[in-house]
Amino acid sequence: MSYYGWAPYVSVAERRKKAEKAATKAKKSGASLSPIEPYRGAIAKTFWGKAWCDNLETYSDYANRMPRGRTYVRNGSVIHLAITEGQVQAQVMGSSLYQVTVKVTQVPLTQWQAIGKDCSGSIDSLVELLQGKLSSAVMHRICTPRIGLFPAPKEISFSCSCPDSASMCKHIAAVLYGVGARLDQAPELLFGLRRVDAKELVMQAGGGLPKSKKGPAAGKVLDESMLADVFGIEMDEALVAPQKASSNKRKLSAKKIATKGPKKLVASPVTKVKESITSRKAAAAHMPADTKRVAKLKKTVSAWLK
Repeated sequence: MSYYGWAPYVSVAERRKKAEKAATKAKKSGASLSPIEPYRGAIAKTFWGKAWCDNLETYSDYANRMPRGRTYVRNGSVIHLAITEGQVQAQVMGSSLYQVTVKVTQVPLTQWQAIGKDCSGSIDSLVELLQGKLSSAVMHRICTPRIGLFPAPKEISFSCSCPDSASMCKHIAAVLYGVGARLDQAPELLFGLRRVDAKELVMQAGGGLPKSKKGPAAGKVLDESMLADVFGIEMDEALVAPQKASSNKRKLSAKKIATKGPKKLVASPVTKVKESITSRKAAAAHMPADTKRVAKLKKTVSAWLK
């Protein structure tokens, strides 16, 4: 029985039983439901889910009804919630099962372009974007109310089949919070809801990123003069000299072909270095005590270069 046009109060336990029955009935009829499972604590735990809920709570338009919505979404009253392009379709169990529709307008083109421009050179990974692991400045820009990715109240319209005459009933509030919980699992749905492409933002904002050109660390490169000092040998020019231009190589090749005579076997520069190191290691055993420290240093550098 209802009083003054209001539906009678239904306890949480009773709503859960009704929700379970409705879900079972839907499955038997072949319908596929995507519920927000009941839980305790924070509605959302990841960056995008939290940001969505925080954005809802900044709008005074929603202040009166949002607390009841939090209760409904936590106790499992949202038995179905599907996010598609520009729209959210949901079913919420109250005194009866109610159908909720939330529509969100597309991000204005100029606003979307401004986001990409302001974040230029700061986004180079779609994964990092969806995980919310970009710099705080970039994430703040994307999430700023009215100029970022999240919709303002005027960009959201909704309807519910319940008899509540309020512009926003508790069932709609539960669905709006349910969107935040769903973004924990699939943050890319936010971009679909606003009808924009996350990959496009990465392309726009990542275009100015410099390409990484990493070389060996400065401490890992030894000058040829240092090698000579450490090992006490003259480094062969073929080992340390830079490569000559291709034109010089062609000249040398032509000269070698023109030269006739028996070929001589010449030890490679690397072999010379190794032989010199071996001989000096043998001599190190007879070094006086004050030179052993230098020998140890040579041995360390030799092992490091291998």
